[in-house]
Amino acid sequence: MERLANDLSREMHVLRAPTIEYGVNSPTKVQYPGSASVRRKTLHRFLNDLVGSWETGGVEQFIIITAHGQDPHQEALSTLRTRRATVRSVDIFAAPLDVAEAGAQEPIHGGEIDTSLMLYIDEKLVDLAAATDYKPKRRTIKRYQRGVTGAIPASSPGSLGSPTLANAEKGEKIYRVIYERIAERVFRAPIGSGGHR
Repeated sequence: MERLANDLSREMHVLRAPTIEYGVNSPTKVQYPGSASVRRKTLHRFLNDLVGSWETGGVEQFIIITAHGQDPHQEALSTLRTRRATVRSVDIFAAPLDVAEAGAQEPIHGGEIDTSLMLYIDEKLVDLAAATDYKPKRRTIKRYQRGVTGAIPASSPGSLGSPTLANAEKGEKIYRVIYERIAERVFRAPIGSGGHR
C-alpha cells in the first residue's frame, strides 16, 4: 500500500497521509502469530476523527486506498461523514486482476496475487520456501469476502489460495494494472465522469 500511495502521490502531485497499518480482518478459528484486527466501529471512528480534523484544516477531498475487501472493513470506510469534503474509498483489488495468469478467482489472503505483489515490491520480505497452498471451498470464499465468523478455517495455514505460484514478474504486471486503473478512474477522470477534481 505504501508503494502504491507513494507512486500515486508523486505522479499526481497530491499529499499523502501516513499509512494506517490495521483494518477489519476476517475472523479466524485460530489465532495466527502477528495477526491483529480492529472492530469496524473502531476503524470508522478513528477515520472519522482524522478526516474531520483535516477537513477543518481546509482539506476538501480525500481518497482512501485500501487492500481489504471484506464487507465490514469496506462499510467502515464507505460510511465516513464530512461536512463538505468528498471522500472516496478505493479497494485496490476491486479491479479484475486476471493479468499475468494469476489466480483471480481466489480470495486475496496470502495467495498468488498478493504474494506476487510482495515479491515485486520487496522480495526480501517473502519466504516462498515457507509458502503453503490452501484451496478453499466455494462457500469459504463467499464467507471470507463477507467477513462472517469462522471465514478462515482452522485447517488453513493462515492463507487462502496458491502462494507457491507467485513470482515477481506476475506481481509487476498486477501492480501496473492496479496503478493504472486507480490513476485513470480516480485521479485523471474528468469532472462528471465518476471522478472529482
